[in-house]
Amino acid sequence: MVKIGYRTIKTAVGTPLAIWIAELLQLENSVSAGILTILCTQVTRKKSFLAAWHRVAACLLAIVLSFLIFETIGFHPISIGILLLVFIPITVMLRVSPGIVSSAVIILHLYNSHHITLDLIINEIILITVGIGVALIVNLYMPSLDATIRRKQIILERNFTKILEEVALYLREGDQSWSGEEITQTEKVLKEANQLVGRDVENHVLRSEHPYYDYFEMRTKQFAILKRILPLISRLPETSYSQCEQLAHFFSGLADSVHPGNTAVLFLEELESLRQSFDEDPLPKTREEFETRAHLLQLLYEMENYLELKQSFKESDVQHRNRQRKPQ
Repeated sequence: MVKIGYRTIKTAVGTPLAIWIAELLQLENSVSAGILTILCTQVTRKKSFLAAWHRVAACLLAIVLSFLIFETIGFHPISIGILLLVFIPITVMLRVSPGIVSSAVIILHLYNSHHITLDLIINEIILITVGIGVALIVNLYMPSLDATIRRKQIILERNFTKILEEVALYLREGDQSWSGEEITQTEKVLKEANQLVGRDVENHVLRSEHPYYDYFEMRTKQFAILKRILPLISRLPETSYSQCEQLAHFFSGLADSVHPGNTAVLFLEELESLRQSFDEDPLPKTREEFETRAHLLQLLYEMENYLELKQSFKESDVQHRNRQRKPQ
């Protein structure tokens, strides 16, 4: 079953509405109002406002250049070519090139008139106003993405828990039956979540911050660390049983504490205790023991970074909440 999106619905509502308004105003080429509405209906409010600005600026420029070139050179096909040679580079220079297509509609209206009058220019300006105005109005409604983003957060935390549990199981029992599907799924969820947050930011034009932006940024960096530690753990020999058991206990506790709250301080303290414990072990005597010690130290370093990311996130989150509560 094909799913109809909100943008499709808004386009289907806005286009006939713009044409109907243009017909009520008895505007010539009233259908063009619907074309402008289609072009300006975007997936976010910010993109819609930006599209409106591009088209308004480009259309007004098109009217001025059309008057100068058509009334000077004449209403000939060659005049359109000359106009476009001038018009397109200027729109690119002014960074309003997305408005070229809609402006072409206005240019052809003026060309087809064979004589540009003040009434015709006013007609085109009202057409632009109606078409773009309706698009902006229908685009004021944007469905909330909070519930969808929250679901992504829940899936992500569940996957993090599973990954950490599997690490603990491997360290404790050497179990290698894990398929690793959570790794692939987490990459997909992080990508989708960041896209959703980006869309939600653009739907709130006056808001530059988003409560979930830093969270998913933190989880993205933590996930990169988790992917780096997996090869390190697989290189630990079975002979280092006591060290693996200590690490397994650490990862089990970490798996039980994957949530938005702040428990990083406690695990950083536990990590420091592990480091001190490993430092007290006898110095390595063989190459294998030396490599094992190196892998352990690298693993502790990576997990320290993992936890510091969470700690920094919670500290910045607290500061952000305090700023919001501060009376203005």
